[in-house]
Amino acid sequence: MSEDAFNMSIRKFLKEVGVTSQREIEETVRKGQVGGKTLKVRMTLTAEGTGLNHVVDGEIELP
Repeated sequence: MSEDAFNMSIRKFLKEVGVTSQREIEETVRKGQVGGKTLKVRMTLTAEGTGLNHVVDGEIELP
């Protein structure tokens, strides 16, 4: 696989993760399942058969 194809494959995956994650967060907020002014979130990235375990914590300001 070429470096360009590899990069495009990663970008395609990350785009899907971003779009679907945003939808899930918006739906959760719309259903009123959260209270307060911020939503604490965590995203964990793992890759089967590897030691990859990358965690990103954050806060999303609510409307």
